[in-house]
Amino acid sequence: FFMVRIAGIKRLADSGYNKKDNFGYYPHEVLAELNTKIESLNKKLYEVHKNKITKDLEKHKIFLKKFNELDGEQQKFAKKFFDKMLFPIVTPLGIDQGRPFPALPSKTLGFAVVVIRKEEPRLAVVPIPKNIPRLLKLPSEGEQVEFILIDELIRQNLANFFRGWKIIGGTLFRLIRDSELGVEEEYALDLLKAIEDEVKKRPKAKVVRLEVEKDCDPKFLETLCFELDCPKEEITFVDGDLDLTYLFELAAEANRPELCFSSYAPQKIVYENIFDRMNEGDFICHLPYQSFYPTVDLLRMAAKDENVLAIKMTLYRTNEDSAIIKALKEAANKNKQVTVVVEIRARFDEQKNIHWVKELEEAGCHVIYGIAGMKIHSKITLIVRKEEDKIRRYVHLSTGNYNEKTARIYTDIGYFTANDDFAKDISDVFNILTGFSLPSRWKRIIASPHDLRQYFFELIDNEIDFQKKNKNGLIIAKMNALEDPLLIEKLYEASNAGVKIQLMVRGICCLVPGVANLSENIEVKSIVGRFLEHSRIYFFNNNSDYRIFLASADWMERNFDRRLELLFEIYRDDIKEHLKSILQWYWKDTVKSRFLSADRNYVRKTGGENFNVQEFLINH
Repeated sequence: FFMVRIAGIKRLADSGYNKKDNFGYYPHEVLAELNTKIESLNKKLYEVHKNKITKDLEKHKIFLKKFNELDGEQQKFAKKFFDKMLFPIVTPLGIDQGRPFPALPSKTLGFAVVVIRKEEPRLAVVPIPKNIPRLLKLPSEGEQVEFILIDELIRQNLANFFRGWKIIGGTLFRLIRDSELGVEEEYALDLLKAIEDEVKKRPKAKVVRLEVEKDCDPKFLETLCFELDCPKEEITFVDGDLDLTYLFELAAEANRPELCFSSYAPQKIVYENIFDRMNEGDFICHLPYQSFYPTVDLLRMAAKDENVLAIKMTLYRTNEDSAIIKALKEAANKNKQVTVVVEIRARFDEQKNIHWVKELEEAGCHVIYGIAGMKIHSKITLIVRKEEDKIRRYVHLSTGNYNEKTARIYTDIGYFTANDDFAKDISDVFNILTGFSLPSRWKRIIASPHDLRQYFFELIDNEIDFQKKNKNGLIIAKMNALEDPLLIEKLYEASNAGVKIQLMVRGICCLVPGVANLSENIEVKSIVGRFLEHSRIYFFNNNSDYRIFLASADWMERNFDRRLELLFEIYRDDIKEHLKSILQWYWKDTVKSRFLSADRNYVRKTGGENFNVQEFLINH
């Protein structure tokens, strides 16, 4: 949020840009409102951590301790860990004429200290290493589980790094840098090298946020701000532990299964041969409630099957040790035509994707890095297979990434089909991605940046017409974010015409529901639970002959104008009915849902039965 969103607005404000955005705000006005909101949210975050999470953990005999709270045995254990593990790894960085302030990457956590010897004060930085766990589990009695942060151990032993010098001040700090890429893609001769060079600049990019401890000496901060080229107004004083992401470690290390979500096994889709199963008819895979295995199996089988001639796919994000990457490399090694569009600009996965590009190229795959000025965000696989003297094509489309790790915690829907109309359309899409073909209206898919927004407009206009004629206009949509101003205006128009609109928007929503004479027929809810809601499903009643679509795209300006996205309609009745049921179950949720009110606050609705949609889908 800070490295991209806040950084982008700061760039605009600092450049003197003086135009209002689509919602009527100047950059400095947005920044001022953001800072107010961030301060409030940050305060609430630490109140919840201190007064709720910590106390609940302690009720269950899980403690995070300071060094002076340890007993004798624990202090010996901690000191031994420092001497043997931390002291050899931690590197103090003194700053003087020959040693400039280090290039600390974004999200660095470390100590800044002032040391003095013979009345010569010096600034030094002690970064906390990222390659060891931040929590140290301590020896404890009975059922108690006790931890100490390695920050606390380093603080206790800081003097060991500066023998002969006296520490006279300091603070633990965390910095966030501008990580927005500034590549002028149209003028880059080699997009891969341009992105690679830009990623290398991140450790020295402008600081957009600096977190320090609440009791930090203001005089000391002047020096730190000067060295980081960070204005004092960027400083956030934190009354608590910096960077609470160590709680992810704590959940795993505490080993208290009774405090965790109960485990479950994703449902398996049963078949003997994935190609035979796809020839029997289209089917969907609803992650993470159903296994991601068919997606991986499709690529593995394609790599091994001697009848497969070609594999084409897009990769936006994938995981380390990816079985899909291995399958693509194996296919290329077996002389199949393998074409992979790797989007090297996928935010914060740039380095990883550059690595995949080089690995795939070395294996013999033909790799496309993307298209200048446009991200390839659609998730597509096309497999070309020779069957009885003819060519048959198999297609997989998804609302989410080809990532085995996130497939366990993101809700997404994958669609498997051997339909020839789909195959022809997807072949054409790859011709656009790899060559110079121009897009057109296809039979089974709609794509951005040319047609997608307009197509949604047409669907919404149909609901307006049916509402006027038959009073049955209805739109149900599930997505990650809604912020496209043009589409929001169209939804307001539909609401004013009487169309009922139910929106499930997990994240940012710039539409304000429930406003008289504007959006009184629109309801918006957000579901945040055990899994991250990532699927995009769009339902249009169509005069009771409903149409339902899946997509890689949210209703965001970037999805419509700056990305290649795909929307595709589902025609098979049993799948349509199932997707409709999924939307109805999600709308029924009361446990993890919050409704957006006209005053822009999210509130729970009380009363009625408790229904947790994610738990329901696990059990069904």
